[in-house]
Amino acid sequence: MLLTMLAVAAGIGAYLFGVPFLDVMELKTVDLRFESRGREAPAPEIVLAVIDEKSIAREGKWIWPRSKMAQLVKQLSAYGAKVVAFDIGFLEPDENTVGRIIDQIAAEIEKSGDRDQTIQAYLKKLKYETDNDRRLADAIQSSGAKVVLGYFFQMDRQGIDRLPQDEYRRHQENVKGSRYQFVRYKTDDARTVRLIEPALPQSNIPVISEAAEYAGFFNMEADRDGVVRRIPAVFKYAETLYAPLAIMAVGAFLDAPPSLQVADYGIESLQVDRISIPVDDLGRVLINYRGGTKTYPHISVTDIINGNVAEADLKDKIVIVGATAVGIYDLRVTPFSNVYPGVEIHANIIDNILSGNFLYQPSWAAVFDIFGILAIGLLLGFVLPRTGVFAGILTSFMIFAGYIFLCQLFFTQKGFILNLVYPLAVLFIVYVIITAYKYLIESRQKRFIKDAFSTYLAPTVVKQLIDSPEKLVLGGEKRSITAFFSDVQGFTSISEKLSPEMLVEILNEFLTEMTDIILKHEGTVDKFEGDAIIAFFGAPNDLENHAATACAASLEMQKKLVRLREKWKAEGKPELMMRIGLCSGPAVIGNMGSKNRMDYTMMGDTVNIGARLEGVNKVYGTYTLISETTFQAAGQGFIFREIDKINVVGKKEPISVYQLMGLAGEGDVRIDAVRNFYGLGLQAYRSQEWEQAIGFLNEVLKIEPDDGPGLSLLARCRMLRENPPGKDWNGAFAIKHK
Repeated sequence: MLLTMLAVAAGIGAYLFGVPFLDVMELKTVDLRFESRGREAPAPEIVLAVIDEKSIAREGKWIWPRSKMAQLVKQLSAYGAKVVAFDIGFLEPDENTVGRIIDQIAAEIEKSGDRDQTIQAYLKKLKYETDNDRRLADAIQSSGAKVVLGYFFQMDRQGIDRLPQDEYRRHQENVKGSRYQFVRYKTDDARTVRLIEPALPQSNIPVISEAAEYAGFFNMEADRDGVVRRIPAVFKYAETLYAPLAIMAVGAFLDAPPSLQVADYGIESLQVDRISIPVDDLGRVLINYRGGTKTYPHISVTDIINGNVAEADLKDKIVIVGATAVGIYDLRVTPFSNVYPGVEIHANIIDNILSGNFLYQPSWAAVFDIFGILAIGLLLGFVLPRTGVFAGILTSFMIFAGYIFLCQLFFTQKGFILNLVYPLAVLFIVYVIITAYKYLIESRQKRFIKDAFSTYLAPTVVKQLIDSPEKLVLGGEKRSITAFFSDVQGFTSISEKLSPEMLVEILNEFLTEMTDIILKHEGTVDKFEGDAIIAFFGAPNDLENHAATACAASLEMQKKLVRLREKWKAEGKPELMMRIGLCSGPAVIGNMGSKNRMDYTMMGDTVNIGARLEGVNKVYGTYTLISETTFQAAGQGFIFREIDKINVVGKKEPISVYQLMGLAGEGDVRIDAVRNFYGLGLQAYRSQEWEQAIGFLNEVLKIEPDDGPGLSLLARCRMLRENPPGKDWNGAFAIKHK
């Protein structure tokens, strides 16, 4: 746990102070969240009037004369556009050689002394018609649409100090349309708060600036990986606060000038009409991109100028004018695309404001992120040391996927951006540290256990001890198991006839083959007692049906023994026969013995009955007997025959015993007939109908003359026919020996 705490503390420290690589990775996860969320429906109020390849092909090479922009403004006004926002700057006067020639002609006429008013008026009119800047200014001034001019702030201060003071004043005057008109400072210190301060506005020329009531800067801010995920919503220049193009366009659209509230830590709130725009302390707005390029309608400027657009496409819309033609547009990188026109970024911001659908980094996000680091780290630190490899991987994956799902859900449903990278980095580090610790430190303990116990414990038990070393203590647990007991028929007399070497050889071969089958079926070998095998199924490992598994293993062992007898016969060795007893039920399983010497074994009534049934085989001439509990639990996959109801030593109540004869589907007509006649004989026997019982049992022996249960029960029926047991007889046969 100490290692986990150190990893968590390091993760929190890295989060608070920042790690450049992880910070960039976190930005990339924001992009992936956009891609996972997919495209959303855009606001219907926004249209882009684009200078695209089609417009350039028809209207001529860019840059166009301002007269075309004047035509565009007039047409948009005629179509009923409510706001026209230019993502284009008119920063220099339009080149007008015709106007200069007219001035020269007028000057020459003036020198000649000709005062003809008609010529002078004509020249004045001609000069106006060729003054494209003036024509655009007049179109803006007379437009029914509200025009928002775009400009940019120069951020680099190099060379700025050499400009004359009137240049500063001129630019500042030209951008007055983008000032925040309503600014409330909560304290005196708020007036000097640190905000983003550019070097100088690069404004539109005066004649055009004076014609428009609104203006806004179109600067954008890329994160350290070059992706635009936010824009500055406030610039502070010469103690005045300025707004961007998108916010001024929304203000014009809603007839509500944007307002600011500034606290002594930074921007507290930004509002347009009743819409509150979430900003950080520096006044930056996260962009909730609706989708990739062309999410918003694109209308070619040439189609607007030439009247080839439906009025409904532009009426009452915010029309953003910008370039999308390759080579002339403002190329940006966004979460959805590496080639994204800047004009569409403004559209996304306007959409966010109008729909109120923003991205946030809420005030509680940092607390949530730190809690995530703590919770993930400590949870893994608690779980991993107590689980195996697969469970540890599964748990880590579930936490990993669950946290990603939670953050994505917050992003999609609420617009919250919560940190993904730092909590998941802590998850990875904790997993690696604990896994390495378990491998390097605990592997020594596991190797010791394996070396010490694998020679005389079943592999499943060894594995459990490796996985849970704390189980190497005295004590046990109550489990449902099937107890297995086997013994070789007449082994004492066989061993007397064999040399010690031959005895060891045949016994080792027998025990090896039988044990391998038990272990194959995931049974646990408890111990060997000479030729006897004691085992159980269902502990320490869980088996879906330990009774059926024990029956299947017993049948396989008997079949294997048939093949071994053929082999031993060919080798001149004695042919071993094995009796098996099975009983299913509760038992205490665990390490029994002393602190210095213990065995993983079983105890209880189920175990005792299993041991008795192995010996009961001698009475009935059978080789595999099972208890009624095993019969009921094993299911329909086997061929059973009820043999008798017996009273065993140490049990007051009689128990029913069954013979395991084979797998279902392996039977034949002979076996079915034997089972049928024996069942009828057993029923008549219990009803004390001795003659009828003897008749049925004789039918059994006609089919199978050496049938042990048939011979045994027939002899008993003949004896009881002569000496009836009485009316209070319960039909059970008393087994006198253990």
